[in-house]
Amino acid sequence: MSAPAIEPVRTPVTASPARKPAGKRRTTPARFDTALGWSDRPGPAWALRVLLCALALGVFAAPFLTVFSGSFSEKASGSTLSFLPHHPTLLNFQVAGERGIWDYFGNSLVIAGGGLLLQLVVCTLAAYALARHRFRGQALILTLFMLTMMLPEEVIAIPLSLVLGHVPVVGLDLKGTVWGVILPLGAWGFSVMVLTEFMKDIPAEIEEAARIDGVGELRMLWQVILPLCRPALGVAGVLGFIMIWDQYLLPLIAAKDPTDYTVTVALSILRTDPEVGSGVVLAGAVIALIPSLIVYLLLQRSLVTGIAAGATKG
Repeated sequence: MSAPAIEPVRTPVTASPARKPAGKRRTTPARFDTALGWSDRPGPAWALRVLLCALALGVFAAPFLTVFSGSFSEKASGSTLSFLPHHPTLLNFQVAGERGIWDYFGNSLVIAGGGLLLQLVVCTLAAYALARHRFRGQALILTLFMLTMMLPEEVIAIPLSLVLGHVPVVGLDLKGTVWGVILPLGAWGFSVMVLTEFMKDIPAEIEEAARIDGVGELRMLWQVILPLCRPALGVAGVLGFIMIWDQYLLPLIAAKDPTDYTVTVALSILRTDPEVGSGVVLAGAVIALIPSLIVYLLLQRSLVTGIAAGATKG
């Protein structure tokens, strides 16, 4: 006798929800698709957004436009808001050049370039040690780096002037040299903090795989860690350059002669010179502004990426 055939149990198939036709899909953004839930359709909210953007643009852009227009105006006034130069001329730049603005500009370039290079090297090495190694006093050292950011320059101006005049142990006088300005800028707590936090997020498996291949410490830092830290290096590079370029008190106390001044100190000299007008001072400000704009434009992608990576951390 043959066994009765058993039919397989069929599970009921649930009907899938009908998809919306392609023509009926939503193509306009929802209420919270835009910033603060504002709709992109013309209306009161759209007009308010345009008004606020125009107001913010005017607040930030108006001073720069005034500086640029005043530097090319024959009779400029620092207290007058003007977006277009009156009687355009290059005489202001010529007078600023005769007052030695380009020599001061060269001093600033040497100090900013050397100081930024030294700062990135020192801060990168310090951040690598703090982020990828464990040792006693690690938290204390990181705290000391952060404490240096809380001391205003005016507090350490006199002690720093004494140290630069007679460096302990070696007994060198660094005043009147570029090293008197570069060496105090060799380490910055902000760069150490940014690079340390970024290096901590690098997976340990990458470092372990490199060590299995026999990679040493310097090669590990140069070929493995640094390529992954380009956004953080961009942040440290842009902000570090601006910090060094805008130095005023340090070049002033480290100089022995007016020829040692930087362009920031030269602007204050031009401002107190009774023989030059506001147009010459504004022309010097434009000259001093150019390197910061160039550095920002070259590294803006790394700067934005690094800031976004820090904002979305965790």
